[in-house]
Amino acid sequence: MTTNHASQSILLAGASGVLGRHIAHALAEAGHKVTGLGRSGENGIRADLMDRDALLRAVDGHRFDTVIHAATALRKTPMRDSDMYATDALRTEGTAHLAEAARACGARRFVVESMVFGYGYGDHGDRPLTEADPFGPPGRTPRLERHIAGMRTKERLAFGAEGLEGVALRFGCFYGPGGTDALVPLLRKRQLPVPGDRGRVLPWVELTDAARAVVAAVERGRPGQAYNIADDTPMGFRAHVEAVARTFGLPKPMTVPLWLMKPMSYAHTMMASRLRVSTAKADGELGWRPRYASSGEGLAAMRSASRG
Repeated sequence: MTTNHASQSILLAGASGVLGRHIAHALAEAGHKVTGLGRSGENGIRADLMDRDALLRAVDGHRFDTVIHAATALRKTPMRDSDMYATDALRTEGTAHLAEAARACGARRFVVESMVFGYGYGDHGDRPLTEADPFGPPGRTPRLERHIAGMRTKERLAFGAEGLEGVALRFGCFYGPGGTDALVPLLRKRQLPVPGDRGRVLPWVELTDAARAVVAAVERGRPGQAYNIADDTPMGFRAHVEAVARTFGLPKPMTVPLWLMKPMSYAHTMMASRLRVSTAKADGELGWRPRYASSGEGLAAMRSASRG
């Protein structure tokens, strides 16, 4: 097991995003010094990952031990395939530019956020997928291939970056503080119709648990390896939304046929998928286990914190 417990200087791309804020907090609690990288003024280094030359100028003269790529272009839950296109580009061109910047900063480790949907959208049956299963298979449609190619390329660039120890974390669907909040007003106004699950489940992970996994990858991840990061309780999309409604005392979402979601193409694809993953590798190599075994537990903790 690779161990890097000593305090590190870390450059975090996407530090001002929902996941990024949780990562920055978890890294600081673990004793690391974090510098945010992004376009907004709240970042220590302001730069756009899509602008290679400006990014290299922005990091010139800085030195970091580890660089983390947790940047997305999402400002809300993606509903249509087009909502993902800017993030797809960040996963390809943005990752290539950030890897170059990491080398320029003298970094040794390069940790990237990946997703379980890189195993492919669709029905994977009941067997939990492991990191040994194929990642980044061809997408069934040009739009899905665009998304999967982004995840495939991001990992390939991380693992193949010369002079860098690349580690990828394949996260389940995020929920928790900063992530679930957007669902609450929609449920309150009954503006979130959701199809029945019909046996379909997805992996989920609470955001502070996801951030803890990033710390574990920084300190103990094995170079060239990917790790599935999810809780212990796969849950259908509707079951998860119902858990949100139950936890916060909101009306249950209306039930609609799955085909009615087709205009929301990306959401339709997610809701039609069935996917389970094993996190045994993260447990064994990173020493990471979810604090919240199910989204029910994580949502209850979120509600308690909001009341406190």
